[in-house]
Amino acid sequence: MSAESEIVPGAIYQHYKGKPYRVIGVGKHSESLEDVVLYEALYDNPLGRLWCRPVKMWAELVEVDGTKVPRFKFLYK
Repeated sequence: MSAESEIVPGAIYQHYKGKPYRVIGVGKHSESLEDVVLYEALYDNPLGRLWCRPVKMWAELVEVDGTKVPRFKFLYK
């Protein structure tokens, strides 16, 4: 199963630093054609509400205090 197929549009995810986000969908970068996740901050973020990140980065594990955890953890739909 690909990382893209595991990303659920409309679902709420938690970033490993604690903030919640709603996935809007998976799309393509207009020049590189790389798969990207478009997602919405569910908190007041002065830098912006909508964000995108390559699927590869979205789905990767990051190291926190010596433990590998998902960058974004599925919470619920």
